[in-house]
Amino acid sequence: MKSVFSTDRGQIRQQNEDNGGIFRNHNGQILAVVADGMGGHQAGDVASRMSTHLLQEKWEETTDIGTPDIAESWFTENVAAINEHLFRHAQQHSECSGMGTTLVAAICTNRFVTIIHIGDSRCYLLNEDGFKQLTEDHTLVNELVKTGEISKEAAEHHPRKNWILKALGTETTIEADVKTITFEHEDLLLLCSDGLTNELSEQQIKDVLSTEQELDEKACNLIRLANEQGGEDNITVAIVQQVCGESG
Repeated sequence: MKSVFSTDRGQIRQQNEDNGGIFRNHNGQILAVVADGMGGHQAGDVASRMSTHLLQEKWEETTDIGTPDIAESWFTENVAAINEHLFRHAQQHSECSGMGTTLVAAICTNRFVTIIHIGDSRCYLLNEDGFKQLTEDHTLVNELVKTGEISKEAAEHHPRKNWILKALGTETTIEADVKTITFEHEDLLLLCSDGLTNELSEQQIKDVLSTEQELDEKACNLIRLANEQGGEDNITVAIVQQVCGESG
């Protein structure tokens, strides 16, 4: 598999509260992570960095994820433990009170991808069938879209667009969305924070990912375009592409 991770502070924010990375286990399988922190002072940075570090630590101790059931159980157990760790840390450190982070992460093997998701960071798949969003935002406006109160188009410009209903570390327990898809030759997975999707349309993202450029160029161009169109938030992308015959 080929992969790339990139993050940028953007044009407005004073610091980057996004975190994440691409990590490999003992078998060469990939864990891709994007976390977008939130909270007063630097608490968001603490939450996203801590979540990423703990996931990386657990993943690098892992040998082989052979089936989707194992992958889903791995995510469920470890994310629940990390949520509890973040919540306890916030209670014990007043400067971190109320901190939390979105999380989208993917276990990528040469047969399947398992995705876990909390908040409004997203995961997309580009393959021969087109480009589609695999995650569903845990936001107020998305609930309004689902109930038919507003249209998907109206949601893009809603004043409460960024009101998140669910985040890692804000409650004692959390229910994350977990799903598994097949991962075939040349399929491309994109994980990103809302700093990308708030600035670029799905068509713009698809156009960049569909080019013949190397993955690092695609990541660079996505971030560059988001900055050119405002860069109002931190921007983070992780891209993983399946390549037949390679480990993972």
